[in-house]
Parts: sequence; structure tokens; C-alpha cells
Amino acid sequence: MTVRKLDDDTKERLRIRAAQHGRSKEAEAREILRGSLAPAQTSGVGSRIHQRLAGLGLDEIELPPRTELTRRVDFEG
Repeated sequence: MTVRKLDDDTKERLRIRAAQHGRSKEAEAREILRGSLAPAQTSGVGSRIHQRLAGLGLDEIELPPRTELTRRVDFEG
């Protein structure tokens, strides 16, 4: 694969980044592509926490009803 019309600034930043990681520019470009094209996570942190705690009976806890409305916070007083 050949990448054409890459501006000098991008080439220089790639060279610096590759040097920082101890890789060639080609190896660094492969790593950048691999990372940017990796499959996206299918669940967020909340879903992962829920999965980890599933089965502990926490879904059965009865929460008290909210009786107070939210209050405005005065940051100036």
C-alpha cells in the first residue's frame, strides 16, 4: 500500500511518533491504522459494571421514592 500526497508536517509528526515508540515510520503507520480500525466496544462502562454485578440480587433492592425536587445551587452567594 502506498500513501500519496501526505504533507511534510504529517510525515514529520509520524517520524517523531515512530521514534518515540521505537518503531519505523511504516510500523508506526500500521499501528495507527490497526488502533483506529479496531472493533468498537459494544458496551459502555455502565453496562460492564451491570454485567459484573449481575446475579448479586441488587436488582431486587427496593429504592425509596424521591420526594424532593432538585434544588438550584447558588454559586455566587
